[in-house]
Amino acid sequence: MLTLVYGGSASGKSQIAEDIICKISEGKNKYYIATMKVGDDEENIERVEKHRNQRKDKGFVTIECPHDIENAIKEMTSDKNALLECVSNLVANEMFFGGEIKEMEDTVNKVKDGIKTLAENSDNLVIVTNNVFESGSDYDPTTLSYMEALGRVNRELFNMADEVYEVVVGISMRIK
Repeated sequence: MLTLVYGGSASGKSQIAEDIICKISEGKNKYYIATMKVGDDEENIERVEKHRNQRKDKGFVTIECPHDIENAIKEMTSDKNALLECVSNLVANEMFFGGEIKEMEDTVNKVKDGIKTLAENSDNLVIVTNNVFESGSDYDPTTLSYMEALGRVNRELFNMADEVYEVVVGISMRIK
């Protein structure tokens, strides 16, 4: 089963996604596939620490996979139940990998195909993605290309998903 959890920054989507994967994988292995490249940015370090604390007693095995997401499956044993967090980081990592900007179409295809492979090889996959499309429109061409790539990936994931939840102020609404 593929479940997509969608929402704005700090909407509570991570908690909802964790609750979903914990419920459907009760008593089985579960993996947290982390896509964020942390670096030494204080805000990102704090965000990662918050998420680690949030899931520390839930039995997740963490797999760090900031790009080439299909490779995460190699680290999963039986009971392949996973939470992929998050697609917006994955798209950015793929688009800007190695210090160069990849074409939007190439980025969309790479992310979409990688997630499709991961989903086909998982028992249950819950995916977290961001809504970054409601905060203005005065962006440079590179940012607009990233946003379009993320939007296209999100649409593909919506079509692939068995269930889709939108999260607003900590409240999830099933939309598919």
